Amino acid sequence: AAPFLPGVKHVIAVGAGKGGVGKSTVAVNLAVGLALRGHSVGLLDGDIYGPSLPTMLGLDALQTNIIANMLQPFYVHGVKAMTIGKLVDPEKPLIWRGPMAHGAFKQLVEQTEWGELDYLVVDLPPGTGDVSLTMAQLMRLTGAVVVCTPQLVAQDDAVRAVRMFQQLGIDVLGVVENMSYFVAEDVTPAREYDLFGRGGAEMMAQRLGLPYLGAIPITIPLRKNGDEGNPSANFQGKTR
Repeated sequence: AAPFLPGVKHVIAVGAGKGGVGKSTVAVNLAVGLALRGHSVGLLDGDIYGPSLPTMLGLDALQTNIIANMLQPFYVHGVKAMTIGKLVDPEKPLIWRGPMAHGAFKQLVEQTEWGELDYLVVDLPPGTGDVSLTMAQLMRLTGAVVVCTPQLVAQDDAVRAVRMFQQLGIDVLGVVENMSYFVAEDVTPAREYDLFGRGGAEMMAQRLGLPYLGAIPITIPLRKNGDEGNPSANFQGKTR
């Protein structure tokens, strides 16, 4: 079995079969939400090919620090974060074969000064490839959260992600249905539109015997706060 990561109590992977379903949005807000509940939280951008954390956490102006050969995580929104996006040219594509992606992910995990953490949330790349396999070999996971939009093509890929985690011996903690519906607030009363077939991911979770963790609607503030690198704003005015 893979070893426990020193000083880290729980490692939670956020994955999906498909790109563009909101893994990074769920991972970022899960990490910030856990931190707001008083936990010590780290967030690792494991999406080696298309890192989203520099934008979603507002890291652009921050400098990367290395002390005694260890990467110092960025402390933002109550979370310690590390991403390959701050170690490479942001506009150059990472055209890497599997072993290079493996090495980059391993370095982010093992050469970041995480310190003591209650939770380390790992934002995975889409699909069922090298990085997920590397993660399972490197550290013992508490479990994985699978993100899925309601439509059938997303479910098909999410099922593959679920089966991958199960094959790697990683518990699937549950399924989140993202972009579940859209609320039009410019009419009275507000109208809800099931753009992608609301409830599809919930039915998939039931079929696979997995917990259904809830639905996230398409809302403009959630998108705006992500683009502006201010996820804390998603929690303002909400009870903890």
